Amino acid sequence: MTYALDARTGLPPHLRLLADRYPRAVWTGHANFNGLTAFWLERHGMFRQVMDKILTDTQAQLDAPKSRFAPELSRYTGFFLNELHGHHGIEDQHYFPKFMALDSRLAQGFDILDSDHHALDGHIHALAGATNAVLATLKSGARAQEDLGRLEAAQSAFRRFLDRHLSDEEEIIVPLILEYGADMD
Repeated sequence: MTYALDARTGLPPHLRLLADRYPRAVWTGHANFNGLTAFWLERHGMFRQVMDKILTDTQAQLDAPKSRFAPELSRYTGFFLNELHGHHGIEDQHYFPKFMALDSRLAQGFDILDSDHHALDGHIHALAGATNAVLATLKSGARAQEDLGRLEAAQSAFRRFLDRHLSDEEEIIVPLILEYGADMD
């Protein structure tokens, strides 16, 4: 069975041991849920919101061009990609090694998350390339319908893969924190 990001619809059952014990509905009310965990989940929410905004803006630009599109696309996409890259770096270097040691039954889950981060790097580059192509075309004064179509496709794929990754990551990390009282500092 493949656990590749583009083929996965959720965590496999053997990695859902703690996620099933601690469903999302109980997370924030649990005694081991702390402020740093809430902040980490808020960051994930922010990534989802910014991705939705840039996708919605691109779809609107395809239908009715707006003069503010290029500067907003540049600003929001740059922010999104820089913050996501930094976020994944902190997880890879600090959080994942710490949490991996808590429960050996979830070792494969961390392998999957690490693989996701590598797969997302390709999507980050594709999104940056498609964004830059649109910005260059718009700067030249030409209509960018074809480039916008490619950008929308890259954004849609990125959103789908990012949401799958974030959901699975949350269902590994937060239940670990709840189970073991681990802190994210």
